[in-house]
Amino acid sequence: MAEILVLVDHLDGAVRKFTTEMLTLARRAGEPSAVFVGSGYDAAAETLAQFGAAKVYVADAPDLSEYLVTPKVELLASLIARTQPAAVLVPSTLEAKEIAARLAIRTGSGLITDAIDVSAELGTQQSAFAGSYVVDAKVTTGTPIIAVKANAVTPETAPSTPAVEAVAVDLPDSAKQARVVSRSPRKQTGRPDLSEASVVVSGGRGVGGPEGFRVVEELADALGGAVGASRAAVDSGWYPHASQVGQTGKTVSPQLYVAAGISGAIQHRAGMQTSKTIIAINKDGEAPIFEMADFGVVGDLHQVLPALVAEINRRKG
Repeated sequence: MAEILVLVDHLDGAVRKFTTEMLTLARRAGEPSAVFVGSGYDAAAETLAQFGAAKVYVADAPDLSEYLVTPKVELLASLIARTQPAAVLVPSTLEAKEIAARLAIRTGSGLITDAIDVSAELGTQQSAFAGSYVVDAKVTTGTPIIAVKANAVTPETAPSTPAVEAVAVDLPDSAKQARVVSRSPRKQTGRPDLSEASVVVSGGRGVGGPEGFRVVEELADALGGAVGASRAAVDSGWYPHASQVGQTGKTVSPQLYVAAGISGAIQHRAGMQTSKTIIAINKDGEAPIFEMADFGVVGDLHQVLPALVAEINRRKG
């Protein structure tokens, strides 16, 4: 079977759900080969094997983590030249999409970003124009490089015993122009990562201020979800930029998206349009968000959300 390279998304060996989804998609079209960059492979080995990696390329040289983006491009380009894979799958994150773009130029290949599905023939689907259209696309030049959105598929286990190969790459001076000088851990909230959460509750201008996000957080916690925010709320300083959902923030595709006090401007819709079920809560019954919502509540979020939290907790017992 054709080899499919999958760039592993992990933190010190803790494999993120993104990767298990890409391995599931890769098995449709060929034999998945995971590309693990950095330290912590021992912690990741079980997960990669559980989700069907037939082979794992492990690159843990310090240089690959000390510089931004380009070293991973060099590594993947060398693997493409050596293994001639049928495709390369990367997560649709800001860093990985930059890697994918540089890799496409380096290898003279076609690139597809924000894919919501990948077929056995390596055809893809993308959502466009705020979910109004689904676009079918396929790379016709070089090695298909595909950036896959989170929650594109339900991860399916396929236990394997992957062959492990240590790989190295010589980095040219041009790959060492941007060095990481420090790292600091993000404050932990106990909630799932926004990009891969199956439930997202977002607040917008309608929350009224930073204190208004308290009810948004309470609903997210009751549902076991992540908290998002509109650009208007972030620009007002009410919530961290890392939680912004939209064209200039993060793109999410959860099973359930709750938009509280969000009007539904196209900038926001571009970041959550592929959510499976959308619930909108807004005092303005004419707000654009209702046009794409599966369920809508016209009302004050500060009354609706606490009542919803209370009912959820009651049913939990």
